[in-house]
Amino acid sequence: MVPTRVRVLLTVLALALLSSCSAGPSFIVKSVPELTEEEQSCLASDAIRESRFIRTRAALGGPSACGAVHPFEMEAADNGRVLLRPAALLRCPMIPQVERWVVEVIEPAALHTFGAQLAEITVLGSYACRPINHVSGGYLSEHGRANALDISAFTLTDGTRISVKRGWQGDRRQRAFLRAVHDGACARFSTVLGPDYNRLHRDHFHVDLAFRGPNGLRTVCK
Repeated sequence: MVPTRVRVLLTVLALALLSSCSAGPSFIVKSVPELTEEEQSCLASDAIRESRFIRTRAALGGPSACGAVHPFEMEAADNGRVLLRPAALLRCPMIPQVERWVVEVIEPAALHTFGAQLAEITVLGSYACRPINHVSGGYLSEHGRANALDISAFTLTDGTRISVKRGWQGDRRQRAFLRAVHDGACARFSTVLGPDYNRLHRDHFHVDLAFRGPNGLRTVCK
């Protein structure tokens, strides 16, 4: 008969092996209390009003290091006129910035460059409990905090679709539109990465509100 102590040890080892097989890439979590304070301040300010297009999510899943205090699902911007497909899972401070980016930058750029209104934004990624660039052992991505958004394409009301991957080096109008969208994001997010940054971003724009520097005001725009 196997001693009780040995049985317990074997059980623990088996559970550990199962856990390691089912778990995703590991990551390092750096505590950023300022982000939690920023989120709580946003929630207290009533900056986000629930609607048919912005809804509360009870939880986002994943380990306790991931997620948000009070996450939202954003299905559209500009009072529902511009769809986000699929819907983006974001923390409170991200939603007003995405809204401003759409209304103040992307929509005017579409009208100016193509003479058509913006109808839809293709979301490549929002919340995901993972390390930066999916590299196991790296720091937790801002996606893991519901603090980031990846966009791969824009569709206009006349059916025109501008993809980041093809349009970045596409015709004159596509290039002008996408660079206006990219550059306009830099004034509204702390991180903006596009195709010129590296091959991992050749097909999308990444924007987030990471807290950088001693006062959180350091930005990256590439």
